[in-house]
Amino acid sequence: MKIPSRISAVLLSLLLPALAAAADHTSPSVGADVALARLKAGNQRFASASVSSSKPVAARRAATVNGQHPFAIIVGCADSRTPPEIIFDQSIGDLFVVRAAGNLVDDYGLGSIEYAVEHLGARLIVVLGHQKCGAVQAALSGGEAPGHIHALVSAIQPAVQATKGKPGDPLSNAVHENDALVAEKIRKKARLGDLTSQVRVVEGCYDLRTGKVEWAK
Repeated sequence: MKIPSRISAVLLSLLLPALAAAADHTSPSVGADVALARLKAGNQRFASASVSSSKPVAARRAATVNGQHPFAIIVGCADSRTPPEIIFDQSIGDLFVVRAAGNLVDDYGLGSIEYAVEHLGARLIVVLGHQKCGAVQAALSGGEAPGHIHALVSAIQPAVQATKGKPGDPLSNAVHENDALVAEKIRKKARLGDLTSQVRVVEGCYDLRTGKVEWAK
């Protein structure tokens, strides 16, 4: 069946943007090393500034209406004291953030990460734990957690068991181990295909008192 030229033109106008986006989905916003340097510089600004820097909200909002190109993915804790955009001194559209208590990732989180890598160009994934994490403390305390909190505690238990009896602060040890286990889960389970070699997964731990992020070696 022959499609009228007017209808063909309409269909083409609808398909071209999608095809262009699909063709460009593997192009990185910036490389992983550059992205990490940006985050480190931003965190240094945040931790050292006595007054928060203002963001060009209206202008940035307008600039990101038709698309987003975040330069990093942050897998962070839902704790209200740890907003990644503020910690790293970034604005609207800069970071693709996946948050859950204990900075855990499930299938939804992995799918979000895969989307950000494949379709938005992010090449750096940061697992951001933090000092005095309540979810990790709950897992460390043991006992039966109520409701769906039980799922969080159970997911963090491997970190608690792996650090049991080790020297140092038990909570701090478990937080860092949990970060490492989440990062390893992302490396093993995120399906990034041909982009895997371009993607870097790193761990950071935020200090609530100083505002600084300590990066894993």
